[in-house]
Amino acid sequence: MRTDSAKKLFTVDEYYRMDAFGILFEGVRTELIKGEVIERSPMRSRYAAAVSRVSHRLVSSLEGKALLRVQLPLRLNVYNEPQPDLAFVRVRRDFYEFRHPGHSDIFLALEISDTSLDYDHDVKAGVYAAARVPEYWVLDLVGSALLVFRGPARGDYKIFMRFQPGDSVSMLAFPEIEIAVSDLLGN
Repeated sequence: MRTDSAKKLFTVDEYYRMDAFGILFEGVRTELIKGEVIERSPMRSRYAAAVSRVSHRLVSSLEGKALLRVQLPLRLNVYNEPQPDLAFVRVRRDFYEFRHPGHSDIFLALEISDTSLDYDHDVKAGVYAAARVPEYWVLDLVGSALLVFRGPARGDYKIFMRFQPGDSVSMLAFPEIEIAVSDLLGN
């Protein structure tokens, strides 16, 4: 009899097989983080409005420069396929029809936090940094702030900045485009 216990980490391919066989619950939003199937929170109206607001604000600014993906998978590595609220990726003619964007395709991953700030800050930031995603933002609806992570190295971001309403910020990939934090927060 085995006395020690080991956690089974799922690969992205196993995750898709579980979905195909109906092991994952239909209608339940999940993502694969560090080999674990994570159930995402239900969409509250404030959160849904923020996703729409940020999408609306940023898509016109980045038209032709980046492709916006809303709550769609990013294939970071064999154990991580998050579905960030928003991701800005390289433009491709096929719109990633044959594969999900990988770390080298991503300009920015953005999570909107209404109830998940600790998870978005402590867990997801590390996942994106380990995959060398150059920039990760968390829009903190409760704290009325934009948290910006940059400079991925050794599984962590070396630069962390907090922006408040009244501040403006630009994406690393597109420094010429200034974004008012209050526009993202709806203030």
